[in-house]
Amino acid sequence: MFDFLNPEIQFNFPLPEPQENEYKESAWGIEKFGEPIKPLTIPRANIGDDDVKLDVIFCGVCHSDVAAGTNEVPGVLGRYPCVAGHELAGKVREIGKNVTNLKVGDKAGIGCFVDSCFDCPMCSSGQENYCFKHATGTYNGMKTNGHIKGNLDIHTFGGYSNTYVCHQRFVFKLPDDMPLEKAGPLFCAGITMFEPLYNHGALEGKKMNIGVAGIGGLGTMGIKLANKMGHTVTAISSSERKREMALGKGAHNYVAMSNKESVSGNMASLNLIIDTVPVHHDIKPYMSLLAPGGTLVLIGVVPKNYDFGLMELIPMRKITCSVVGGTKVTKEMVKFCYEHQVYPDIDIITADKLNDVWEELQKVGNANSTRYVLDIKASLK
Repeated sequence: MFDFLNPEIQFNFPLPEPQENEYKESAWGIEKFGEPIKPLTIPRANIGDDDVKLDVIFCGVCHSDVAAGTNEVPGVLGRYPCVAGHELAGKVREIGKNVTNLKVGDKAGIGCFVDSCFDCPMCSSGQENYCFKHATGTYNGMKTNGHIKGNLDIHTFGGYSNTYVCHQRFVFKLPDDMPLEKAGPLFCAGITMFEPLYNHGALEGKKMNIGVAGIGGLGTMGIKLANKMGHTVTAISSSERKREMALGKGAHNYVAMSNKESVSGNMASLNLIIDTVPVHHDIKPYMSLLAPGGTLVLIGVVPKNYDFGLMELIPMRKITCSVVGGTKVTKEMVKFCYEHQVYPDIDIITADKLNDVWEELQKVGNANSTRYVLDIKASLK
């Protein structure tokens, strides 16, 4: 069984019965803090004029699901009942009368956000992930932006469920022959790594030297993407242990941070480093790998502040952060991954294995780079 954290800060709500504008749906989640994942019956909003009902066939299992379900980020995601899942892939079952971008039967996916204000500069430019009024998460998000129907007093329930209903803006059409079992993780691992590559010039045609730090589920997707974009890719890890795996995924070089010669031999060599390490760590050695004008992009959500001095930014080095992606870049990501056949390595499971998988993810993360994918329909049998 996985461990629960921060018991002093949690939000327990009773599991409500559906209102008149909702229907009952099958799901899997944690009903109360401290309990295991189990089958639940949750309320889903009836479809509105601008909404799409997705028949969820597969849903990726992300380490963020575990962080939310175990209350690892207190006061932010620690809401119960918790039905996790923000890597949804399936087929459109029903559409509202105003829906124009999808039709019944289309393959489609839903990612980490299902609502935003639509009006701020970020939303207007397709960067809803940076909405000034905060985008609504696919699960454990509060319904404050006005485009989600149903019971507004309860948070959102995620993709560990038979169906999902949300505004068409956040439902992405998939190519007819894209493998659905591999499509879901593209909406988390895929977009998380594609966004900083997109924003920092990796698709502008100029060959770059790109480093990817942390060789797990995110890191290996970053290696695959940067390789297919035509760049020289350097995998960066704490030891030599993941060298063979990283090179097998498409890395051209490998830096073991525990090896002084490995670090010194690659100093000032990289134009861009995407750092996926999910725990607090010393970023100063990573900065030394950046070429003049290079950028370090931090992906891992770490509450503790990083310690670095202005000297680490000389000459003209930069540090920034990135959080998944908005609708504009997500569409570009789907197109690129389909055209270049970039997909995650997956292991398909049924819902009865969720507790074991969460325990594994909490203890060792995606150590072998595999993304677990929940087979919804097999789990309902």
